[in-house]
Amino acid sequence: MNPWPRKTRELHNHHFDSTIWNDFAFRDGDIVIGTYAKSGTTWTQQIVAQLVFGGADDIDVAEISPWMDLRVPPKEVKLAAVEAQTHRRFLKTHLPVDALVFSPEARYIYIGRDGRDVVWSMYNHHARANDFWYQVLNETPGRVGPPIEPPPASVRQYFFDWLERDGHPFWPFWENVRSWWAVRNLPNVMLLHFADLKADMPGEIRRMAEFLSIEIDEARFPTILEHCSFDYMQAHADRAAPLGGACWHGGGKTFIHKGTNGRWRDLLSPAESARYEAVARRELGEDCARWLASGAL
Repeated sequence: MNPWPRKTRELHNHHFDSTIWNDFAFRDGDIVIGTYAKSGTTWTQQIVAQLVFGGADDIDVAEISPWMDLRVPPKEVKLAAVEAQTHRRFLKTHLPVDALVFSPEARYIYIGRDGRDVVWSMYNHHARANDFWYQVLNETPGRVGPPIEPPPASVRQYFFDWLERDGHPFWPFWENVRSWWAVRNLPNVMLLHFADLKADMPGEIRRMAEFLSIEIDEARFPTILEHCSFDYMQAHADRAAPLGGACWHGGGKTFIHKGTNGRWRDLLSPAESARYEAVARRELGEDCARWLASGAL
Protein backbone atom coordinates (compact mmCIF):
# COMPACT_ATOMS: atom_id res chain seq x y z
CA MET A 1 0.00 0.00 0.00
CA ASN A 2 1.38 3.41 -1.02
CA PRO A 3 1.77 5.49 2.17
CA TRP A 4 2.24 8.79 0.36
CA PRO A 5 -0.65 11.27 0.28
CA ARG A 6 -2.31 11.93 -3.05
CA LYS A 7 -3.76 15.15 -4.31
CA THR A 8 -7.55 14.86 -4.58
CA ARG A 9 -8.76 18.42 -5.19
CA GLU A 10 -7.90 21.98 -6.16
CA LEU A 11 -8.46 25.04 -4.00
CA HIS A 12 -9.17 28.48 -5.45
CA ASN A 13 -10.24 31.75 -3.84
CA HIS A 14 -9.01 35.33 -3.57
CA HIS A 15 -5.62 33.96 -2.41
CA PHE A 16 -5.24 30.38 -3.67
CA ASP A 17 -4.33 28.74 -6.93
CA SER A 18 -3.39 25.23 -5.89
CA THR A 19 -2.78 24.11 -9.49
CA ILE A 20 0.79 25.45 -9.35
CA TRP A 21 1.87 22.25 -7.57
CA ASN A 22 0.75 20.16 -10.56
CA ASP A 23 3.50 21.73 -12.66
CA PHE A 24 6.24 22.00 -10.02
CA ALA A 25 9.32 19.83 -10.62
CA PHE A 26 10.60 18.61 -7.24
CA ARG A 27 14.27 18.12 -6.50
CA ASP A 28 15.66 15.77 -3.92
CA GLY A 29 15.91 17.68 -0.64
CA ASP A 30 13.39 20.42 -1.39
CA ILE A 31 11.90 21.85 1.80
CA VAL A 32 8.20 22.74 2.02
CA ILE A 33 7.10 24.87 4.97
CA GLY A 34 3.39 24.52 5.64
CA THR A 35 0.97 26.32 7.94
CA TYR A 36 -2.60 27.48 8.05
CA ALA A 37 -1.35 31.12 8.11
CA LYS A 38 -0.18 33.48 10.86
CA SER A 39 1.24 30.51 12.74
CA GLY A 40 4.95 31.31 12.50
CA THR A 41 5.44 30.74 8.79
CA THR A 42 7.85 33.61 8.15
CA TRP A 43 9.76 32.84 11.35
CA THR A 44 10.23 29.25 10.20
CA GLN A 45 11.28 30.40 6.74
CA GLN A 46 13.88 32.64 8.37
CA ILE A 47 15.19 29.74 10.46
CA VAL A 48 15.45 27.45 7.45
CA ALA A 49 17.20 30.21 5.47
CA GLN A 50 19.71 30.63 8.25
CA LEU A 51 20.37 26.88 8.33
CA VAL A 52 20.68 26.59 4.56
CA PHE A 53 22.95 29.63 4.22
CA GLY A 54 24.91 29.22 7.45
CA GLY A 55 23.90 32.41 9.23
CA ALA A 56 24.25 34.77 6.27
CA ASP A 57 23.14 38.36 6.84
CA ASP A 58 21.69 39.31 3.46
CA ILE A 59 19.02 36.70 2.73
CA ASP A 60 15.84 38.06 1.15
CA VAL A 61 13.53 35.34 2.48
CA ALA A 62 10.35 36.70 0.91
CA GLU A 63 12.01 36.69 -2.52
CA ILE A 64 13.71 33.29 -2.48
CA SER A 65 11.07 31.38 -0.48
CA PRO A 66 7.78 32.27 -2.19
CA TRP A 67 4.28 31.33 -1.16
CA MET A 68 3.75 28.92 -4.01
CA ASP A 69 -0.04 28.65 -3.96
CA LEU A 70 -0.67 32.38 -3.70
CA ARG A 71 -2.19 33.15 -7.09
CA VAL A 72 -0.08 36.27 -7.68
CA PRO A 73 2.29 36.63 -9.40
CA PRO A 74 1.07 34.14 -12.03
CA LYS A 75 2.31 30.60 -11.57
CA GLU A 76 4.36 30.73 -14.79
CA VAL A 77 6.44 33.56 -13.33
CA LYS A 78 6.83 31.87 -9.95
CA LEU A 79 7.71 28.45 -11.34
CA ALA A 80 10.41 29.90 -13.59
CA ALA A 81 11.96 31.84 -10.70
CA VAL A 82 12.06 28.80 -8.42
CA GLU A 83 13.40 26.55 -11.20
CA ALA A 84 16.29 28.98 -11.66
CA GLN A 85 17.40 28.66 -8.03
CA THR A 86 20.59 26.67 -7.49
CA HIS A 87 20.63 26.55 -3.67
CA ARG A 88 18.59 24.07 -1.64
CA ARG A 89 15.07 25.34 -2.15
CA PHE A 90 12.60 26.06 0.64
CA LEU A 91 9.06 27.01 -0.24
CA LYS A 92 5.88 28.00 1.53
CA THR A 93 2.34 26.64 1.35
CA HIS A 94 -0.91 27.29 3.20
CA LEU A 95 -2.72 24.33 1.63
CA PRO A 96 -4.04 21.22 3.34
CA VAL A 97 -2.18 18.07 2.36
CA ASP A 98 -4.89 16.78 0.01
CA ALA A 99 -4.59 19.88 -2.19
CA LEU A 100 -0.81 19.46 -2.53
CA VAL A 101 1.27 17.28 -4.78
CA PHE A 102 3.18 15.44 -2.06
CA SER A 103 6.71 14.30 -2.90
CA PRO A 104 8.74 11.59 -1.10
CA GLU A 105 11.85 13.54 -2.20
CA ALA A 106 10.91 16.64 -0.21
CA ARG A 107 11.02 17.46 3.49
CA TYR A 108 7.88 18.97 5.01
CA ILE A 109 7.77 21.12 8.14
CA TYR A 110 4.30 22.02 9.43
CA ILE A 111 3.92 24.75 12.07
CA GLY A 112 0.92 24.75 14.38
CA ARG A 113 -0.44 27.49 16.65
CA ASP A 114 -3.50 27.84 18.86
CA GLY A 115 -6.33 29.07 16.66
CA ARG A 116 -7.08 31.95 18.99
CA ASP A 117 -3.53 33.26 18.57
CA VAL A 118 -3.83 32.74 14.82
CA VAL A 119 -6.94 34.93 14.68
CA TRP A 120 -5.46 37.75 16.73
CA SER A 121 -2.40 37.82 14.49
CA MET A 122 -4.54 37.57 11.36
CA TYR A 123 -6.69 40.47 12.49
CA ASN A 124 -3.63 42.73 12.68
CA HIS A 125 -2.57 41.48 9.25
CA HIS A 126 -6.01 42.11 7.75
CA ALA A 127 -6.96 45.34 9.55
CA ARG A 128 -3.74 47.07 8.51
CA ALA A 129 -3.84 45.95 4.88
CA ASN A 130 -3.80 48.87 2.45
CA ASP A 131 -5.53 49.51 -0.88
CA PHE A 132 -2.73 47.77 -2.78
CA TRP A 133 -3.40 44.53 -0.83
CA TYR A 134 -7.07 44.56 -1.82
CA GLN A 135 -6.18 45.46 -5.41
CA VAL A 136 -3.75 42.53 -5.70
CA LEU A 137 -6.18 40.00 -4.23
CA ASN A 138 -9.46 41.22 -5.67
CA GLU A 139 -8.71 42.88 -9.00
CA THR A 140 -5.95 40.80 -10.62
CA PRO A 141 -7.04 38.17 -13.16
CA GLY A 142 -7.83 34.67 -11.95
CA ARG A 143 -9.72 35.28 -8.73
CA VAL A 144 -12.31 32.59 -8.03
CA GLY A 145 -15.20 33.36 -5.71
CA PRO A 146 -16.08 36.54 -3.85
CA PRO A 147 -13.56 39.27 -3.05
CA ILE A 148 -12.07 39.65 0.38
CA GLU A 149 -13.62 42.56 2.28
CA PRO A 150 -12.26 44.77 5.08
CA PRO A 151 -12.63 43.27 8.57
CA PRO A 152 -15.11 44.42 11.22
CA ALA A 153 -13.94 47.00 13.73
CA SER A 154 -14.01 44.48 16.58
CA VAL A 155 -11.42 41.71 16.87
CA ARG A 156 -13.95 39.79 18.99
CA GLN A 157 -16.45 39.87 16.12
CA TYR A 158 -13.67 38.83 13.76
CA PHE A 159 -12.89 35.85 15.99
CA PHE A 160 -16.51 34.70 16.23
CA ASP A 161 -16.98 35.03 12.46
CA TRP A 162 -13.81 32.98 11.94
CA LEU A 163 -14.92 30.32 14.43
CA GLU A 164 -18.53 30.04 13.27
CA ARG A 165 -17.67 30.11 9.55
CA ASP A 166 -14.49 28.00 9.81
CA GLY A 167 -11.71 30.36 8.84
CA HIS A 168 -13.79 33.15 7.31
CA PRO A 169 -12.77 35.33 5.51
CA PHE A 170 -9.63 33.36 4.57
CA TRP A 171 -9.98 29.56 4.27
CA PRO A 172 -10.97 26.56 6.42
CA PHE A 173 -8.83 26.06 9.52
CA TRP A 174 -9.68 22.68 10.95
CA GLU A 175 -9.20 20.66 7.76
CA ASN A 176 -5.78 22.21 7.32
CA VAL A 177 -4.60 21.16 10.77
CA ARG A 178 -6.26 17.72 10.51
CA SER A 179 -4.62 16.97 7.20
CA TRP A 180 -1.11 17.62 8.45
CA TRP A 181 -1.70 15.86 11.75
CA ALA A 182 -2.77 12.78 9.80
CA VAL A 183 0.63 12.55 8.03
CA ARG A 184 2.78 13.44 11.04
CA ASN A 185 4.37 9.98 11.21
CA LEU A 186 5.68 9.97 7.65
CA PRO A 187 9.50 9.99 7.61
CA ASN A 188 9.71 13.27 5.69
CA VAL A 189 7.22 15.22 7.83
CA MET A 190 8.05 17.21 10.98
CA LEU A 191 5.55 18.97 13.22
CA LEU A 192 6.70 22.22 14.78
CA HIS A 193 4.76 24.41 17.19
CA PHE A 194 4.89 28.16 17.67
CA ALA A 195 4.87 27.81 21.46
CA ASP A 196 7.84 25.42 21.38
CA LEU A 197 9.81 27.85 19.23
CA LYS A 198 9.04 30.61 21.73
CA ALA A 199 10.06 28.42 24.69
CA ASP A 200 13.24 26.90 23.26
CA MET A 201 14.28 28.34 19.93
CA PRO A 202 17.84 26.95 20.05
CA GLY A 203 16.58 23.44 20.76
CA GLU A 204 13.93 23.60 18.06
CA ILE A 205 16.43 24.93 15.51
CA ARG A 206 18.73 22.00 16.26
CA ARG A 207 15.80 19.63 15.87
CA MET A 208 14.98 21.19 12.50
CA ALA A 209 18.60 20.95 11.38
CA GLU A 210 18.69 17.26 12.24
CA PHE A 211 15.44 16.64 10.37
CA LEU A 212 16.78 18.49 7.31
CA SER A 213 20.19 16.76 7.52
CA ILE A 214 21.96 20.10 7.86
CA GLU A 215 25.14 20.13 9.93
CA ILE A 216 25.36 23.29 12.03
CA ASP A 217 28.65 25.17 12.13
CA GLU A 218 28.84 25.75 15.88
CA ALA A 219 30.93 28.87 15.41
CA ARG A 220 28.02 30.34 13.44
CA PHE A 221 25.22 29.14 15.73
CA PRO A 222 25.09 32.35 17.86
CA THR A 223 24.75 34.35 14.65
CA ILE A 224 21.99 32.04 13.43
CA LEU A 225 20.12 32.57 16.70
CA GLU A 226 20.52 36.33 16.47
CA HIS A 227 19.22 36.39 12.91
CA CYS A 228 16.16 34.36 13.94
CA SER A 229 15.17 36.69 16.79
CA PHE A 230 12.10 38.87 16.42
CA ASP A 231 14.20 41.98 17.04
CA TYR A 232 16.44 41.13 14.09
CA MET A 233 13.51 40.16 11.87
CA GLN A 234 11.67 43.39 12.64
CA ALA A 235 14.81 45.42 11.97
CA HIS A 236 15.08 43.67 8.58
CA ALA A 237 11.36 43.28 7.91
CA ASP A 238 11.69 44.41 4.31
CA ARG A 239 13.54 41.14 3.60
CA ALA A 240 10.94 38.92 5.25
CA ALA A 241 7.60 40.52 4.33
CA PRO A 242 6.18 39.95 0.85
CA LEU A 243 7.01 42.87 -1.46
CA GLY A 244 8.93 44.42 1.41
CA GLY A 245 5.68 45.08 3.26
CA ALA A 246 4.16 47.20 0.48
CA CYS A 247 0.69 45.73 1.11
CA TRP A 248 0.35 47.00 4.71
CA HIS A 249 0.14 50.34 6.46
CA GLY A 250 3.38 50.52 8.39
CA GLY A 251 5.26 48.32 5.92
CA GLY A 252 7.17 45.19 6.82
CA LYS A 253 7.06 45.88 10.55
CA THR A 254 3.28 45.39 10.37
CA PHE A 255 3.76 41.99 8.74
CA ILE A 256 6.45 41.00 11.28
CA HIS A 257 4.26 42.05 14.21
CA LYS A 258 4.52 40.99 17.86
CA GLY A 259 5.05 37.26 17.76
CA THR A 260 3.22 36.92 21.07
CA ASN A 261 0.59 34.49 22.29
CA GLY A 262 -2.38 34.92 24.60
CA ARG A 263 -3.60 38.38 23.51
CA TRP A 264 -7.12 36.91 23.37
CA ARG A 265 -7.15 36.14 27.11
CA ASP A 266 -8.27 39.63 28.10
CA LEU A 267 -10.99 39.78 25.45
CA LEU A 268 -12.61 36.33 25.54
CA SER A 269 -14.58 35.22 28.56
CA PRO A 270 -13.83 31.78 30.07
CA ALA A 271 -17.06 30.50 28.52
CA GLU A 272 -16.14 31.86 25.08
CA SER A 273 -12.69 30.36 25.30
CA ALA A 274 -14.16 27.02 26.38
CA ARG A 275 -16.46 27.17 23.36
CA TYR A 276 -13.44 27.42 21.06
CA GLU A 277 -11.75 24.52 22.89
CA ALA A 278 -14.85 22.35 22.50
CA VAL A 279 -14.91 23.02 18.75
CA ALA A 280 -11.19 22.17 18.55
CA ARG A 281 -11.74 18.81 20.28
CA ARG A 282 -14.71 18.01 18.08
CA GLU A 283 -12.90 18.90 14.86
CA LEU A 284 -9.44 17.54 15.67
CA GLY A 285 -9.79 14.90 18.35
CA GLU A 286 -8.30 15.09 21.82
CA ASP A 287 -4.64 14.47 20.93
CA CYS A 288 -4.44 16.89 18.03
CA ALA A 289 -6.40 19.56 19.91
CA ARG A 290 -4.00 19.24 22.83
CA TRP A 291 -1.01 19.61 20.54
CA LEU A 292 -2.50 22.62 18.77
CA ALA A 293 -3.17 24.35 22.09
CA SER A 294 0.21 23.80 23.68
CA GLY A 295 2.66 21.98 21.42
CA ALA A 296 2.58 18.87 23.61
CA LEU A 297 2.78 15.66 21.59
